Amino acid sequence: MPAVLIVEDEPRIAEPLVFALEREHFAVTHVTLGQDALNAVNGQPFDVMVLDVGLPDINGFEVLKQLRQRSELPVLFLTARQDEVDRILGLELGGDDYVTKPFSPREVVARIRAILKRSAPATPLSAHAGGELSWQVDEVGFRIFFRSEPLTLTRSEYRILAAMVQRPGQVFSRSHLLDICDSDEDSFERSVDTHIKTLRAKLRPLGGDQLIATRRGIGYVLEMP
Repeated sequence: MPAVLIVEDEPRIAEPLVFALEREHFAVTHVTLGQDALNAVNGQPFDVMVLDVGLPDINGFEVLKQLRQRSELPVLFLTARQDEVDRILGLELGGDDYVTKPFSPREVVARIRAILKRSAPATPLSAHAGGELSWQVDEVGFRIFFRSEPLTLTRSEYRILAAMVQRPGQVFSRSHLLDICDSDEDSFERSVDTHIKTLRAKLRPLGGDQLIATRRGIGYVLEMP
């Protein structure tokens, strides 16, 4: 049963949402303050957070900033703000989706299901080299391990490498990898080359930098050891 943390101080919004989620067999915890949300995340595991931007104690964006210092818990923003700048800010800070009030509880439930589907843990992907597990992708924690060592990755680096690990041997064009990044910061194909360069640098101490090969004039491919 997926566990959802709702952070919303308005009862007229929170109560129908709690009811809709419980009817769909979600385990729901509801708090009204940002600090209570941070405390709740420290105390128990959740699969997704539904976070209101306009909270009485801490702005929702600040809650997300503090959350991202220690957790990649998926976050769906709820807000009365319709300004595009606010929507972009929430996503750039690490939010996963954004719903503007007023909204249908059924829409929020559908968006939560979509987030959970994207973040569902996959069976660890592996290639065996000398009996050693080479790759593991943790889609809930947004982490990738190479030879049992965690890699420190940016969001775009994670998305590129995860896609390549899931399809070893497939050649990815720069435009395809650009679409995978799905980031306003990555608006040119040359940014993909930069991400590949930094990925190789991060894999080099573990002896994995040569696994990302260039197919000249086509793109990049992950070769298994």
